[in-house]
Amino acid sequence: MPELPEVETIKNDLQQVIIGKKIARVFLHNPKIVRFPSPAKFKKSLEGLRIKKIFRRAKLLIFELSDGRFLTMHLKMTGQLVYPGGSKNSRVAIQFSDGSILDFNDQRLFGELRLVDDWKKLKFVQHLGPEPFDLTFSDFEAMLAKKKTNIKSLLMDQSFISGIGNIYAAEILFRAKIAPERSVQSLTKNQKSTLFKETKKVLSSAIKHGGSSVDDYVRVSGKPGDYARFHRVYNRLGKNCFTCKSPIKRITQGGRGTYFCVKCQK
Repeated sequence: MPELPEVETIKNDLQQVIIGKKIARVFLHNPKIVRFPSPAKFKKSLEGLRIKKIFRRAKLLIFELSDGRFLTMHLKMTGQLVYPGGSKNSRVAIQFSDGSILDFNDQRLFGELRLVDDWKKLKFVQHLGPEPFDLTFSDFEAMLAKKKTNIKSLLMDQSFISGIGNIYAAEILFRAKIAPERSVQSLTKNQKSTLFKETKKVLSSAIKHGGSSVDDYVRVSGKPGDYARFHRVYNRLGKNCFTCKSPIKRITQGGRGTYFCVKCQK
């Protein structure tokens, strides 16, 4: 699933190419993607509107429209936004008045499109934790204070902090030299400080390099993001750690594969 850096990259890419464009037609090649309102109403309501602004909350893309409503897009596991589009395999295609097309591709049909009056009232949005870049260390330390779970699971908990998934939780913990199974309560103040700093550093660097194309994610241009070549542990099972040369290990936590270095992460 695209995480914060990938969705932020898509947002930044889209801002360069579709802001101000008028939606001429909406093609629903697979209406299952549309979760609200009905597909027919979704199509009719969008046509004729302009894209005023695009922003992100956690892993959700939000398009502010000229009538004051919002088009929200969640890519889920395999969603892609490609511009210029026009692929016969797109699930939804938005054609603008200049003839250009934005494709929503989704091989597994888990993605979600909604047209809503207020995106902040979406149930899952109301349960999101704060954005990583909005936090101070004091905020972060206070958030950790009463948590008793392991640190990897907590970083991926969207109600605790939003936007971090399996890839970046693993990369952040490696750089912070913290084992993924460590209890939050066992972390020292210095370790919490390092974790906080590395969270922002890793996410910032991933955004700078256009995200990580390890599965289905691509940038709006259709090209891959470049950050995967900077991964230190994710998807490197059995390969030598870049720091200590020990083989990278993999365990399962919460049904997800967790990559780490036994020697470097304590």
